[in-house]
Amino acid sequence: MHAPGHAPQAAGPGPGPGPSAYGSGQTGRPPSPDTYGSGQTGRPPSPTGPFVVVTRLDGSGTGHPAVPERRHIARTPDGDRTVLLSTPHPGTDPHRFLAEADASRYLLGPAAFPAVELSAPGEPSWCARPYLPLLPLPTALTVYGGPLPEPTVRALGVALAETLSVMHGQGLVHAGVSPAAVLIGFDGPRLGCYGAVRAAGPGLTGVDRGALAPEQASGGMPRPMGDVYGLGATLAYAATGHVAPERSELPEGLRSVVVRSLSRDPAHRPQLAEILDVLVPPGALAPQQGFGAPDRSGALLVPGWLPGRLVAALAHQAACVLDAETEPPAPAAPVPAAHPTPYAS
Repeated sequence: MHAPGHAPQAAGPGPGPGPSAYGSGQTGRPPSPDTYGSGQTGRPPSPTGPFVVVTRLDGSGTGHPAVPERRHIARTPDGDRTVLLSTPHPGTDPHRFLAEADASRYLLGPAAFPAVELSAPGEPSWCARPYLPLLPLPTALTVYGGPLPEPTVRALGVALAETLSVMHGQGLVHAGVSPAAVLIGFDGPRLGCYGAVRAAGPGLTGVDRGALAPEQASGGMPRPMGDVYGLGATLAYAATGHVAPERSELPEGLRSVVVRSLSRDPAHRPQLAEILDVLVPPGALAPQQGFGAPDRSGALLVPGWLPGRLVAALAHQAACVLDAETEPPAPAAPVPAAHPTPYAS
């Protein structure tokens, strides 16, 4: 039942992150001025909008799940602003990509990650979000050396389920929940790639088909239960390294809710409220005071929710980006002084 092209399962944390584990394509040292994660050497990629790429965020090659958009860490030439820069894949509709990015600006929820800046009319399409040290979920498994601990998976799932619940309450469908859409930060996950299925077009370019609900894969309109399927695939990936694991591979406490979330029939998938009830361990919530909704994700995203190896990787990424930003820009070529025009005699 394993989906091809997904991270292999490991018995436990490995010896350490490999190339591209921190997004820079390098380990043990910050990115140099002549090495960029985009695959170019000797010079940076062409500027995108007001930004110049520092490094690629996602890994590449065999074993990495599909990423619906191209993501880079970028900065303004003066080093004043650093962002997470997203651009559409060739073959996708750049106008639809931009429309989905624009719609994401209104998203709410603890893991929402809305775009804050968009390309101007007539420019190649791009969108930007404020830079935070973040690891794509597949990279996090690579750095950790295998599936994440169950308490981490639960905290991840609660934050994502709460966010999707808020989105559905807004009358929106994410239509892009997948392992690559989830970015891990110090204080919890961020859910990106909003509208990936809608922007991908008929060819579903860049979409992780293993995390795509069957009714959407067959051309159906994205609906809330499709987000539940994507959430189930993402939790399965975090817990096992596969979006479609064998039932026995899943931790016992997560087994039933993940398997049901991956039901081919949307009617058999659980509601988000039920998923939250299962993921929050008994006694994790403080006694409710007042009439507001309980802060389930806040109860689980406490110090220690993230393994130390991932905390160190995030700190390393931040240091690499900071080091890259401190490099002064190349001095401008001197402009020859203009010679005065002699007066005519």
